[in-house]
Amino acid sequence: MTNNPAEEKAPGTDYKVAILQSNYIPWRGYFDLIHDVDLFVFYDDVQYTHSDWRNRNKLLTKDGPRWLSIPAGHDLSRLICEVEIPEQRWKQQHRDIIVQNYRKAPFFKESQPLLDFLYENDITNLSDYNQRAIRHICELLGIHTRFTDSRLLSVGGGKTERLIGILKKVGATTYISGPSARDYIDESLFDEAGIKLEYKEYPAYPAYLQCYSPFSPFVTILDLILNVGSDSPRHIWGWGALAARR
Repeated sequence: MTNNPAEEKAPGTDYKVAILQSNYIPWRGYFDLIHDVDLFVFYDDVQYTHSDWRNRNKLLTKDGPRWLSIPAGHDLSRLICEVEIPEQRWKQQHRDIIVQNYRKAPFFKESQPLLDFLYENDITNLSDYNQRAIRHICELLGIHTRFTDSRLLSVGGGKTERLIGILKKVGATTYISGPSARDYIDESLFDEAGIKLEYKEYPAYPAYLQCYSPFSPFVTILDLILNVGSDSPRHIWGWGALAARR
């Protein structure tokens, strides 16, 4: 990919873009948003927020959902892309917790290469780790969305102004935003820029058999993959196991 994704879009076509911070092994809704767009922009040159989705997510245990947190520290004077985790013991600890709670999952053995990919590496930067994991899981799910990083685009400005600047630079015609952004987005700026604004509406995703009950929908995508394997796309988009296509 070039540093300017606008060079790769077909002229005259609707070009949908999402811009979002990277998360630690997100839930299936995050991947649904990625699937909705032509280009996904990782937005990691913004302030790091402690105890947020950037460095933690939930998995399911016999005692209910449990946080799995990367020890990224409490310093808020950093951008997400500046967060370093020199202590690497957390990777083996997280893998051990996953093994303890999912060793009886139907696709636990088949998912060992994924766990190797996630936890057998020397990556210390939080943004690099998250982005690498998300891209890899997208490949497993059959998502063909393109990716770029806001750091490559060199766009400044206020909150909404910067979003507009990024969208213009990549040639977006439609911006798909997370629903919580309604609280701060200045919608009039999108009208002025000639960019259509849509808010992602997450559906009631179908339930599946988890290792523990009651069913919990708001957990890491790992829960879905370990329990249903290659049929995971069906539980997000209704695709068949071998028909994962955009």
